[in-house]
Amino acid sequence: MDYLHTKGRIFNIQRFSIHDGPGIRTIVFFKGCFMRCAWCCNPESQKYEIETLTENGAARTVGKDVTVAELMPEILSDENYYRRSGGGVTLSGGEALAQPEFARDLLRACKNAGLHTAIETTLNVPYDSIEKVLPYLDLCLMDIKNMDSGKHKEYTTAGNERILENAKMVAESGVELIIRTPVIPTFNDSEKDIRAISKFASTLKGVKEHHLLPYHRLGQDKYYGLGREYSLKDIEPPTNEKMEYLKSVAEESGLKIQIGG
Repeated sequence: MDYLHTKGRIFNIQRFSIHDGPGIRTIVFFKGCFMRCAWCCNPESQKYEIETLTENGAARTVGKDVTVAELMPEILSDENYYRRSGGGVTLSGGEALAQPEFARDLLRACKNAGLHTAIETTLNVPYDSIEKVLPYLDLCLMDIKNMDSGKHKEYTTAGNERILENAKMVAESGVELIIRTPVIPTFNDSEKDIRAISKFASTLKGVKEHHLLPYHRLGQDKYYGLGREYSLKDIEPPTNEKMEYLKSVAEESGLKIQIGG
């Protein structure tokens, strides 16, 4: 079982999560991402390099290298909770598919242990990186942030062409696909933006759900702890009323729409 020796770089493990997939889950956060979304709540995830983050006056190292075999005991320690709740393991980041071999082999080990597997991803990677994980994946939680490639690039540093093409191919693969949209004021919180995203999502084979994730500032202090500026510091989170209105707009697509993930 050589795949158990595959090594990757992570920066956090979150147990007993009730988000990012069904049931009670363990979330493994990968380090490294190909995008730089202005609102990212995990800025320490963006660079693959190991960093130092200062929080509340204390410095800590962010990032460590681990093998699949080293991670599995911690993941399996909550196996009873997964089985009782229909939960499992979700790979997040950063972008887990920026480390495709490690993602594949960690998912493979989880599937071999009988666990439900999910990945949270932008799909902004070569399709062969996605193909590596599909045989071991139950659920793909995919962000579609804006249908306008120019605006997408302005706020994330990447266009959306590859993302949208990959969404079509993953939908055709038969893996369960849920589309998620972080709702960011000034970027994509208009009726036009949300309607366009949900309409596209409804054209994807097998897609039944579109989740709207309201913007928050929970990661703001981490930017300063990394010696970086937070460019959206003057942006207020959307109100509950605004989110409910956008939900009603998205429901025109015929998909199941929910607020939050």
